[in-house]
Amino acid sequence: MKYTFTILKNILVFIFVVYTGYGQEKNKYAVRTIAFYNVENLFDIKNDSLTRDDDRTPSGKDNWTLDRYNTKIKNTSKVLSQIGFKVTNTSPDIIGLCEIENLQVLKDLVNHPNIKNKNYGIIHFDSPDERGIDVALLYKKDVFIPDSFNSHRLLLFNEEGYRDYTRDQLVVSGLLDSDKIHFIVNHWPSRSGGAARSKPNRLQAAKLNKRIIDSISKIEVDPKIISMGDLNDDPIDDSLKKILRTKGKKKKLEDGELYNPMEKLFKKGIGTLAYRDKWNLFDQFFMTKSLTNSISSNGYTFWKTGVYNPSFLLTQTGKYKGYPYRTYAGGSYAGGYSDHFPVYMYLIKK
Repeated sequence: MKYTFTILKNILVFIFVVYTGYGQEKNKYAVRTIAFYNVENLFDIKNDSLTRDDDRTPSGKDNWTLDRYNTKIKNTSKVLSQIGFKVTNTSPDIIGLCEIENLQVLKDLVNHPNIKNKNYGIIHFDSPDERGIDVALLYKKDVFIPDSFNSHRLLLFNEEGYRDYTRDQLVVSGLLDSDKIHFIVNHWPSRSGGAARSKPNRLQAAKLNKRIIDSISKIEVDPKIISMGDLNDDPIDDSLKKILRTKGKKKKLEDGELYNPMEKLFKKGIGTLAYRDKWNLFDQFFMTKSLTNSISSNGYTFWKTGVYNPSFLLTQTGKYKGYPYRTYAGGSYAGGYSDHFPVYMYLIKK
């Protein structure tokens, strides 16, 4: 089998040409890359009096200087420029992000020379999170045309009945090369205080996600919906399996169920972050059944997924060798990338 690759000028669509044998007709496939990345506290250096960002300032505990901020922007843009590059020869078409502070850091990110020529658009809302971190979506303007976007609030309350402020869930709908697709970007509540104690918050996040998916499904027949994010849960946890009814095998999907390709990776021991020598796969994609159909000329369908973990994203020495190469480690500045590996998936069509 022989492969040749062509980048179409202007729209930058990648064509995957497959020859099934001598003299036989060749099949051409368009491939798009969707990525998600928890960028580990991408803060500017300014002190926002309305959020708990004091540590990430020049005079704060982290000594967050302009030089360190610029390094963070450079490192993050480098990662984004290379996800999926070996297959498509370009950066991702759609990128979900979490742990970003505001619109300005996103502008600085997309205008870095590493990715400036990709012409990324930004969709972002300020969320009520106490630390001031949000989710966002980046998209190539010549590939995706958004026609609606909304921020859905997750209402949580602690044991005393007080509001527990957390991240919103971002929903962006639009045309990916004329194919209508809905994207949901998540950053579910953390495991602070323990996985069991904090579990109800993630169940509530899953319920909100399900309500969003159900509401889209009521007004659109067989919608193509991709939910992505740092869920702070693994693919086999109750938030995914019991609330969202995700499954790891496409052939076993029933109406109303969702396909989670990350489940297979997790069962192989693949993760996106490590803690005490245990790998978790918190960063995930799951999708509606309509994206699992056989490849056709009628629109994009799921091809495959993976964790992006090249050697430069790994800690090279010491106790945490092989772990993600972080910006801060053990309370000290390390100058790395993030405490999470990014994840990606490919959509394909004839």
